[in-house]
Amino acid sequence: MNHRVLFVEDEPAFAVGMIDRLESEGYEVEWAQTGPAGFELALARHFDLIVLDVMLPGKNGFDICRDLRRVGRNAPVLMLTARGEVVDRVVGLKLGADDYVQKNCEPVELMARIEALLRRAGGAPGITAELAEIGDLRIDLRRHEITRAGQPLSLSPVEFRLLEYLIERRGTVITREELLENVWNLSGDTLSRTVDVHVAGLRKKIEDDPRYPRLVLTIKGAGYKLAL
Repeated sequence: MNHRVLFVEDEPAFAVGMIDRLESEGYEVEWAQTGPAGFELALARHFDLIVLDVMLPGKNGFDICRDLRRVGRNAPVLMLTARGEVVDRVVGLKLGADDYVQKNCEPVELMARIEALLRRAGGAPGITAELAEIGDLRIDLRRHEITRAGQPLSLSPVEFRLLEYLIERRGTVITREELLENVWNLSGDTLSRTVDVHVAGLRKKIEDDPRYPRLVLTIKGAGYKLAL
């Protein structure tokens, strides 16, 4: 799955040029032109990186970065400024930004900074021991709570354990037998239909279109895999 970038910038000429470049490199980009719009998008959906202008209408980049960190959003933040004052850099980094660059830098430098932050983040995006963010899903693994685009979802205990196990083994193919053993504490394949029924139920709640799942994938002849 391609890296997803949120680009929060109110200057259309600058934003369009950089977004075109990012998309040509295979990134999925969403653009917000005001501070409040960018903040709401960052809360509602998962992004692997947020490119955040300092000077924005409605809510400045410093406040957005601070508020995102306060509510536990840990996506790397690259802050942009038209100014080069050291104090801006210090303030941004203290508020939780991961890097800081002037907007008049060469586009190739900005791309290199973005790639470096994504490499540094490493691993599966949006996944920690207590929290998983996948698309617009936010799963609190400690409290057993899940929201989609900020709205709570109701999963049965078995559905939540199934999703939790898929997250733990993300990116790998898991057989029905393995799921029966680790989610249901059963052995053998006589009840493998149980797995299929619960996967279908889970998809109805977390997929945009359960008929064409993008998160919980069926691997023909093998089992299931959580795509990240």
